[in-house]
Amino acid sequence: MRKALAIFLTLTLYCFSGQGAVLSAQDKSPGYDESIPDGDDDGEMPDADWGKYIPDMYTKGDQIFAISAATIFPVVFFNNGRVIKHNFDPPVGGVLSLAYHHFLGAHLFVGGGLGIKFNYTLGQNTVFIFNIGGRGGWQFVYRRFEFPIFAGIGMSPQRYLNAGYFGMFLEGGGAAYYRFNPNWSFGISADWNWYPQLPMKDGKRTLEKDIYANIVGVMLSARYHF
Repeated sequence: MRKALAIFLTLTLYCFSGQGAVLSAQDKSPGYDESIPDGDDDGEMPDADWGKYIPDMYTKGDQIFAISAATIFPVVFFNNGRVIKHNFDPPVGGVLSLAYHHFLGAHLFVGGGLGIKFNYTLGQNTVFIFNIGGRGGWQFVYRRFEFPIFAGIGMSPQRYLNAGYFGMFLEGGGAAYYRFNPNWSFGISADWNWYPQLPMKDGKRTLEKDIYANIVGVMLSARYHF
């Protein structure tokens, strides 16, 4: 009797220990490391895990498409070496712009953009300024916050009533974005634009009519990452 009881207890313990091993094998594969978050088949994190996982956000070939809307402010205008008053009436106007950035590495990017600015004058008219140009920049990343800085140059057709001017512009600026999910980030940016207007008459420069305009913009932006 004692021998039969001992055999029964031995078989029972063997069965329970074996079943535990099977369940463990179903939950964890060989080499499983609990410190590494689970991902999908291509090594990327699923959207459901975005809130608890901070990846290396950028690699060579990553791209961004951005759309922005802003209020702009004319600040300092120069004519022939002296500061002059401009004819713009606050609130000045605004700008709508589109931009594309291509990353050459984790931080460095190049790209271009286009935009249209409109400024109201004291005479209740409107000046239109178009920006078409290229830019380059550097982006700092801290967790889900991104801080790009950039500079650019391009062409700037301008229109006021029946008068037109084709010039150039220089720009520089920076921004702060929050990476909402793998595809979208939202933020605010500020930029400075310099517009030299150098009219000519009979093929000669007219220095007394040269204008160097400095315009600052504050923008709300949405960026799509792909």
